Amino acid sequence: MLNEIETLPEGLLGARVEDLHDLLGGPTLIHVPGRLPEPLFVSVLLHGNEDAGFLAVQALLRAYRSRDLPRALSLFIGNVSAACAGQRRLDGQPDYNRIWPGTMCPALPEARMMQRLVECLRARRAFASIDVHNNTGINPHYACINRIDNRFLHLAALFSRTVVYFIRPLGVQAMAMSEVCPALTIECGKPGQEYGVEHARDFLEACLHLHEIPSHPVPSHDVDLYHTVATVKIPEQVSFGFGTGNVDLRLVEGIDHLNFRELPAHTVLGWVRAGAALRLDVSDEHGRDVYDRYFRIERETLLSNCAFMPSMFTLDERIIRQDCLGYLMERLLPEAGR
Repeated sequence: MLNEIETLPEGLLGARVEDLHDLLGGPTLIHVPGRLPEPLFVSVLLHGNEDAGFLAVQALLRAYRSRDLPRALSLFIGNVSAACAGQRRLDGQPDYNRIWPGTMCPALPEARMMQRLVECLRARRAFASIDVHNNTGINPHYACINRIDNRFLHLAALFSRTVVYFIRPLGVQAMAMSEVCPALTIECGKPGQEYGVEHARDFLEACLHLHEIPSHPVPSHDVDLYHTVATVKIPEQVSFGFGTGNVDLRLVEGIDHLNFRELPAHTVLGWVRAGAALRLDVSDEHGRDVYDRYFRIERETLLSNCAFMPSMFTLDERIIRQDCLGYLMERLLPEAGR
C-alpha cells in the first residue's frame, strides 16, 4: 500500500491537496536528497482536512527548486483519499495518526504500512521527525512531545514556547518515531490560515539547517510546558449541541475559546437535559476512568470539579464523534527533562 519513490513526482509542487489521490495513487514516501544525508522526516496529511503541512512543504521545496536542500528530506504524504474529500478520514478508514507502531490495532493493513515506514526511516538514520497538523478549535500554535527529553524540548522550543507532553492516544506518528530520533507533532492552527503555513514552512527550513540538536537542559523561561492528563469523549448514545437545542448535553457556546485557559473549579461547561443519566467518557493517560476527578453535574449544570486547562476543544461535531471533544492539561516544569 505504501508508494516509496526517490524523486519528486512531476506536478507535485503545483498540485492542490484535492489532486493528490490522482497524482500519487495512495500514501507516498518521497526521499529528496540534501547536503547532509541523515534525513529530516516530515509527515503531512495524516488527517486529510489538515493541509498546512503539505502547503508548507510545497512552498519550501519550490524555494529550493534550483539548489540542494541543506539536509535530506523524507516526506510522507498520508491520507490522500480523505484529502480529496476534505475530511479527516473517510468512513470505514482508520485514523492515520492512530495506527503507527504502538497502536491498539496492529493487524490493520495500514498499521503494517506504518511499521514498514518506521523501519525505513530507522535504516536511513533519520535526524528528526516532524508531524504537521491543523486543528479545528481555537488554539495557539504549539508543539507536542511524547518524551520528556532535552533534545525533544529544544526542537519543540524552536517552533513555539507552548509545548504539550502526552502519551495518549496511542499509535501516533511522533510516539513511534521517538524510538528512532527526536520527534514532534506541531499544531499550526486552523486550516486555511496562511500564517499556519508560513510558520510550518519556516520551522521545517530551520530544522533542515540544524547540524545537531542540543541535549543540555532548556531554561524554564523558554517554554511553557503542559502535560495532557485526560481525554474527554462524548458517549455515542448522548446527543449534544452548543448553546441551544433539544439535546442531552448543551455545551457552552464557543467552548473552544476555553482552550489553553486555566479554568478554576466550578466553571460552567454546559447543561444536561432534565432526567438524563449522563456521564462523559473521561480517561487518563493509563486508560482509567477519571470523570469524577474533573467533572460533576449539579442542578443539571455540567461543572469542572477541579482546576484544569483544556486543549483542542472543538465545535466540529464530526471530529468529536470520530475522535474526541478535547483534552485536559496541567502544567509541568521543563527541568523534568533529561
